[in-house]
Amino acid sequence: MTNTGNEEQAQDRTGATRRAALRGLGLAVGGAALATGLGASPAAAAPRRGPTTYVLVHGTHSAGAFWMPIARELTLRGHRAVMVDQPGHGAEAFVPESYQRQDLAALAVEPSPLKGLDLDDYEARVTGIVRRAARNGPVVLVGHSLGGVSVSRVADAVPHLLHHICYMAAFCPSRALPTADACTAAPENANAVSPVELAMGDLDRIGVLRLNFRTGDSHALALLKEMICADYPDAEFRRILAEMQTDEPVAAYAGRAVGRAGTWGRLPRTYLRFGNDRTIATALQDRMIAEADAATPGNRFRVRDFPGASHVGPLDPAPVAEALAALAARG
Repeated sequence: MTNTGNEEQAQDRTGATRRAALRGLGLAVGGAALATGLGASPAAAAPRRGPTTYVLVHGTHSAGAFWMPIARELTLRGHRAVMVDQPGHGAEAFVPESYQRQDLAALAVEPSPLKGLDLDDYEARVTGIVRRAARNGPVVLVGHSLGGVSVSRVADAVPHLLHHICYMAAFCPSRALPTADACTAAPENANAVSPVELAMGDLDRIGVLRLNFRTGDSHALALLKEMICADYPDAEFRRILAEMQTDEPVAAYAGRAVGRAGTWGRLPRTYLRFGNDRTIATALQDRMIAEADAATPGNRFRVRDFPGASHVGPLDPAPVAEALAALAARG
């Protein structure tokens, strides 16, 4: 079980920024297809020996360590688990100096090295890890929240290296909703809790969606808890907040991540549906599932329902780990 840093470092790119990116928060939160032969499913590539490796992709303002409880359970069931840190997250995290001091005026303007990162950078990171993991056996790629856009992009880029893909209360863009921004702006997400009022600084200037997770403001804390884990004890909520990161590049929300029928659409896929999610509303989850199924009617989502789960999932990781472990045997 490893927490992986940079596998294939992509150069920073200047991403287009929009005010609408504030709508694209999913807390813990492209690429050319490779030919696999006419009429052959990428999932039907030559079998690889060894235990299944789960490549776990975190959501926004989070890091690979988000997956630790689930990764531990998967490992104890005999699987391998790699918890991805996206660029600028986890072991590479940027902690603003003003955040440490809680100087809110300075925090609103302090530059961020995450400015300019986009989905190409995220895709490159995950694809590099998948390539290495696939040398040793089957790979199941799992994304939570904003991590779903990386799942879709990587499934298009290297479908022949993946055994199964899974979205855990995650964005699964479609032709009608091609970006995380578009997904969160959908009418099905109208009742979701938005972090817009908590965003700090000028989005166009700093180029990131910045949130202050060390706030002592009772209203802000209540809003964050409702978004992230309304059903958790306060002590567990504070633990989650302590692991959150201030910055997420706005271009990650605006990047297109529509899976194509001939690549992404041929892979077996599962959706873990969380019924008490206030960040990616259950109605939006249902729409994304339905639109994916309409795009590939011969290969539909297998849906596992967790009716009481909030955005970060059940407090007990065992049921989610059990659902993921079952994917190792599924074609």
